[in-house]
Amino acid sequence: MWFVAGVLLGLVVLASLIGFHVGPHAHLAAGVLGVLAAVWLVVMAVDGRTAPVLWALLSADVIVSGGIGALAWKGLTTRGVNVPARRLVSPVGAEGVAVGDLGPEGVVRVNGEDWSAVALNGTVRAGSPVEVLRVAGVRLEVWGNDPLGAPRPDDLDAALGNAGSQSDPVALPNDSTREGGGS
Repeated sequence: MWFVAGVLLGLVVLASLIGFHVGPHAHLAAGVLGVLAAVWLVVMAVDGRTAPVLWALLSADVIVSGGIGALAWKGLTTRGVNVPARRLVSPVGAEGVAVGDLGPEGVVRVNGEDWSAVALNGTVRAGSPVEVLRVAGVRLEVWGNDPLGAPRPDDLDAALGNAGSQSDPVALPNDSTREGGGS
């Protein structure tokens, strides 16, 4: 009888620990196992096994099972309630500013956040406006609207991988820079 009680209590502890990794369903299983262990310990007490350790195990089991059951109840009834609504917005197409010189790599500020970036049209001065063309992992690929060197007409197409394409995939606010008319 003691062996069965030990196995049930061990399963309660194991399921409780697993519940902290996989969620409230495992805590619910631990609570159910805890109730079964409590019933088994009461059966042992009624059978005449009134050792002090039996009462200590029963008390500990009731406390642990109650706590784990409360965790399971809270986790199952409030799932997703306290999660703030947050919309993820792609920075592609957004305008920003170069924090430092992009030569061609550096830092830009877009939508109030600092990003590492690479200017696809060469070196861009600090404080110059940039437009985000692509997100490459955690780095932005940007087009500087005030580059230090005048880009060639097909620089943007080549940077976007559209070499030889006649269509303009991104409408830039300052097309004179792209046409080679900028400084």
